[in-house]
Amino acid sequence: MQSSLNLLYNLRLVDGILIFLSLYLFKRWRDARQPAPPPPGPRPWPIIGNLFDMPASQEWLTFAKWGQTWGDIVSASVFNQRIVILNSAQAAIEILDKKSNTYSNRPIMHMCDLGGWSNWFVTLQPHTDRFRNFRRLFYQTIGSGAAMTGFHPMEEDEARKFVRRILAEPETLFDHVRRTAGAVILRITYGYSILEKDDPLVKLADAAMNQFSIGTAPGGYWVNTIPALKYIPEWFPGAGFKRIAKAWKKTTYDMAEMPHQFVKKQMATGEAEPSYMSRLLSEARDLELTAEQSYNIKWSAASMYGGGADTIVATNTSFFLAMLLYPEVMHKAQAELDSVIGYDRLPALSDRDKLPYTNALVLEALRWHAVTPTGVAHTSSKDDVHAGYFIPRGSIIIPNVWRMLHDERVYSDPFKFNPNRFLGLNPEPSPTNVCFGFGRRICPGRVLAEASVFITCATTLATCNIEKWHLQDGDGKTIMDPDRVHEQTTGIVRQVAITSSMCME
Repeated sequence: MQSSLNLLYNLRLVDGILIFLSLYLFKRWRDARQPAPPPPGPRPWPIIGNLFDMPASQEWLTFAKWGQTWGDIVSASVFNQRIVILNSAQAAIEILDKKSNTYSNRPIMHMCDLGGWSNWFVTLQPHTDRFRNFRRLFYQTIGSGAAMTGFHPMEEDEARKFVRRILAEPETLFDHVRRTAGAVILRITYGYSILEKDDPLVKLADAAMNQFSIGTAPGGYWVNTIPALKYIPEWFPGAGFKRIAKAWKKTTYDMAEMPHQFVKKQMATGEAEPSYMSRLLSEARDLELTAEQSYNIKWSAASMYGGGADTIVATNTSFFLAMLLYPEVMHKAQAELDSVIGYDRLPALSDRDKLPYTNALVLEALRWHAVTPTGVAHTSSKDDVHAGYFIPRGSIIIPNVWRMLHDERVYSDPFKFNPNRFLGLNPEPSPTNVCFGFGRRICPGRVLAEASVFITCATTLATCNIEKWHLQDGDGKTIMDPDRVHEQTTGIVRQVAITSSMCME
């Protein structure tokens, strides 16, 4: 009996070795037939590739180190998946902008796909007709300065409400930052003015975005690494992620449906404030909308909150941190505001062209702490050879935005907050060329986000002095430590990983 078991064990061991060897030889044969080598990178193991080289957190730092060793275009593989990292703006523009026909798709984030996000969230949508229709709706309502002009009074009003909140309760500054970002997006999207405390739509949208961050975090769910897991039934041991995704789908449905019904009721009674949704529904009032057109209006609106609020929060948080660490920058911007605006009114978005230093300060806030340090990944829709390197169809392309915005070849003293870098006869490149994405996947709400951040920062500087009061994290470390200042949270959209209390005067 024992000898039979030993024989069976040995046969299975031989089978395993033969399968492993066959896969390895097939990969070697396939690689030999490729028209060019892949981009350089860390040496892969047979079969599993660079599985154990891939960072679980702050991946932009690891990718930047790889760039120092192997150059601006680096690659790795996990099992059979090729991953290409772009460590310079030039490489990203050459591939993602100039070859957008090939590189405009998105990889599937399988946990978010199970949660229903891929169908409607423009950041994750595949490059389909629906995606193009969403972008067309965005462009005609919020995609240009001219289209956004009608929403400027809303952004200015919300900036002033924000200042009143932080003057009343400065110890909860970052709660006010998040609440105001939500208020701006909900008002522009739906004409909805939030409650000062415990607003149901803000809570619902924040819950949905928290789920999104968890679903996209590196190492968060195995289904993102092993897609076949999404086919196992809910009752199967270890399939708890499927029940979680089911709950997420309900959250995202409510996030879209509740404000949609609010706008329809407001329009029916003639009380609707101008908004993205009311404008589109009004234009379609005399038309018989198809189910797809109705879907596009409803879910593109939901996508605006997901795509805009966290970007505004992260940049405004960066602004407040910079004002604490660089008070001379704050005082210079305040002097410009006093000179141009005076003391009898608050800044308006119409003043923006007359405030070059304040504008440069906002650009530096976008650059200094990149909102999306590794951008949002693209995928290649066909085989390509670029700069002598083979990039196969289905490769994941990651733009290392953090490295691009801290590239000492492009930005002098890149870790210093210095708005002057964008002024003068030879200004350094604007971060907006990088931080809002590339090619056909450029953020459609970038005009809205830039305007909101500008008016919030300008109104704050015109009314407040920002000073250190209690500025330590939970470990008792001061944020003045430069190694801590540039830490950020995980997820696609990342914020400075520091909490603080500040004194407003």
